[in-house]
Amino acid sequence: MSEPFVFDPRREAYKTPYGAVSCGQTITFSCRPLVSEGFSHCSIVLFYEFSKIWQSVELKLVSSAEEGRSCFTGQLPAPAKPELSWYHFHLWRDDGSGCDLDKTGYRSDGGLDPWQLTTYLPNHTPAWFGEGVTYQIFPDRFCRTALPDPTGLVGNRWVHENWDDIPSWQPEPDGEIRNRDFFGGSLAGITEKLDILADLGVKTLYLCPIFEAASNHRYNTADYETIDPFLGTEADFRTLCEEAHRRDMKVMLDGVFNHTGSQSIYFNEDGFYPSLGAAQSKESPYYNWFNFKHWPDDYDSWWGIKTLPAVREESESYVDYIIDNENSIIRRWLRCGADGWRLDVADELPDWFIEKIRTAVVETDPNAFLLGEVWEDASNKISYDRRRSYIFGKGLHSVMNYPFRTAVMDFLRGGNAAAFKETMETLRENYPPDVYYSALNFLGTHDTPRILTMLGAEQKPETRGERAAFRLSPAQRALGISRVKLAALILFSFPGSPMVYYGDEAGMEGWEDPFNRGSYPWGGEDADLKARFTLLAALRKAHPALQRGTIRYLTAEGSLLVFAREIDGETLICAVNAGETPEKLTLPWNGTATDLLSGTHLTAQDGVLTHYLPPRSGMLLL
Repeated sequence: MSEPFVFDPRREAYKTPYGAVSCGQTITFSCRPLVSEGFSHCSIVLFYEFSKIWQSVELKLVSSAEEGRSCFTGQLPAPAKPELSWYHFHLWRDDGSGCDLDKTGYRSDGGLDPWQLTTYLPNHTPAWFGEGVTYQIFPDRFCRTALPDPTGLVGNRWVHENWDDIPSWQPEPDGEIRNRDFFGGSLAGITEKLDILADLGVKTLYLCPIFEAASNHRYNTADYETIDPFLGTEADFRTLCEEAHRRDMKVMLDGVFNHTGSQSIYFNEDGFYPSLGAAQSKESPYYNWFNFKHWPDDYDSWWGIKTLPAVREESESYVDYIIDNENSIIRRWLRCGADGWRLDVADELPDWFIEKIRTAVVETDPNAFLLGEVWEDASNKISYDRRRSYIFGKGLHSVMNYPFRTAVMDFLRGGNAAAFKETMETLRENYPPDVYYSALNFLGTHDTPRILTMLGAEQKPETRGERAAFRLSPAQRALGISRVKLAALILFSFPGSPMVYYGDEAGMEGWEDPFNRGSYPWGGEDADLKARFTLLAALRKAHPALQRGTIRYLTAEGSLLVFAREIDGETLICAVNAGETPEKLTLPWNGTATDLLSGTHLTAQDGVLTHYLPPRSGMLLL
């Protein structure tokens, strides 16, 4: 009763179209049990989660082209509105006996593991994001043009005179970590390096928060209307955008709208700002932005961190300030030159709030992009006991692809290519196509350890002090670099926007925050690794198949991963051997194949291309 080929939603013979469907689109389902099972009836049973509606549709028994199988088939329209549906099949015989079929096979125990069906609202997704290379910059650590003066600024800051210092990581005497050490990177410094980034193939600059804040990471916003003085001025931001646009680059800002800083003009816990904040007076215009359990010292905060008071998104004045007003924060900075927003902790923003941001973004600039921070499968995410709908057409254009990073790391550290394929195909099946092909893929961010450290180190040191002092040995670094090159090959060959976290291309190391946020090693980059990233970016730019082609897996077994990207007659094949022994690569092929990484030419014989991939190596075949 566990015969596996009764239904497979990823095969055209069983379900069309593939994956998510647009509202109202007709879907064809076919279920093919063995004739020997004796089933005479089959129905598809669906539960529409958002609508809380069950539906059962009996499929018609038709003659089957497959010997020994019955074929039950039928069509039904997708819901008229965005919906998350779950379905399984019920099969029965003329005598009334039968069972259910779900992802695990036949079962009669009542428990079900159904398939997912995503129904989305078609919408315009700007193509520039998914097709181009993104570069994430932690502004304080990228490039400084002068040593800034911390006098008179919010946050009691201090500045490292030595650009190569290790970021401060020890708690302050009261046990709090306030991230008050700065290196002095600036917007002018980023502008100064735009030609270098252009040579790297960068098309989108994603900047971690740039607004005034008390910490070096600036996720505790103090004033949404002001560029942090250490970074420069609004004029510096406009110049950066203008110079980026002149080089055919876009600029994406980080929007932190779930919480502010306790040292902000809105909360003003320490009284730094002359105006009244919510922690100073109940008469403050910002008082109803926050939820006080006991004013002024007990309030909701992000994950219990008291320096990050949580905002009540339902506050009308807050919504007006951030989104609705003609001069709202969302609209204002788009007009200043930004091309999009990345929403921090999107899971903790209400769907309606995100949808309002999307409306404001599109009204201000129809070609602007809205990205969300989501760490899991965004199509079925549950946050605060609510199923989220932010990628179903009205909210986010797309999301950060953390599952991609995890799957790549697991594969390269000895995992199975089949697991990588399964994780990625699940996303492709669940996501609306535009969301999938515009996902932000990456190997690291400001919230993760450096990819070189993760792929080179055998294990994580136990204490923060040990992790602060940790450096890869020469052997570990060589192993890590060989794996990072393979990770980058997969990254740049995969659907979605490949993102490089500043310094990963230069060979930067480091465990978790703040060790992953070191200063960029200008003049000390790993030239060979940077050249590989540069080559991969150039190849992506030169080949439409890598920018927007479909994906088809050819091999995903053991340490060998092979997939094709195809569009308009162009086919490129990415082949990776993550193992420690050679792997035989066999492909149907006519004529000569060229490895775009090495320039090597391979010749097929009798319509078959055969090649042995050395350990920890890869090819990009044209």
